[in-house]
Amino acid sequence: MTEASNSPLDPVRIGIVSVSDRASSGVYEDKGLPALQDWLTQALQNPIQFVPRLIPDEIDRISAALTELCDDENCALVLTTGGTGPALRDVTPEATLAVGHKEMPGFGEQMRQISLKFVPTAILSRQVAVIRGQTLIINLPGQPKSIQETLGGLKGADGSPVVPGIFAAVPYCIDLIGGPYLETRNDFCAAFRPKSALRPPK
Repeated sequence: MTEASNSPLDPVRIGIVSVSDRASSGVYEDKGLPALQDWLTQALQNPIQFVPRLIPDEIDRISAALTELCDDENCALVLTTGGTGPALRDVTPEATLAVGHKEMPGFGEQMRQISLKFVPTAILSRQVAVIRGQTLIINLPGQPKSIQETLGGLKGADGSPVVPGIFAAVPYCIDLIGGPYLETRNDFCAAFRPKSALRPPK
């Protein structure tokens, strides 16, 4: 799906992957892809082209989809949802690590810190993040509410940030690996960059 725009901002291709045996076989409606697309559309000012994939919990299928989104579809960012728990069928982290060139452990650490504010079982989550070439791949939780919390962080009653979400670090990471310059909507999710990395507004 393409967001039409004559914006002067850099366009960005984003892969969104929902990993679910039952949703991919039509047993129930997938909620992961709409949740990812909705959040990213609100967070970014850039014109976005989404490249979606809905696949079962099979390590080879997941690795193949991630490789295609990075190498063939030229996505700057790939976000997955689902398949990150300890169950036997949960293999998204293994599939992600298999295709990565560099591991980025801080993303997984921060996601678990956010989720621990709600449930002690957050320590069972195994989300990882890697860089493949010029693409950042991040595993997210499976529930839409958890996706929003881990990407955007937690805010107090007055709207001030309590725990930073992981997306605040995503635009600068993509800068560092040679991707497009992502502009966030600061009232929704403010990105952090060192002053030396900031570009003047277009």
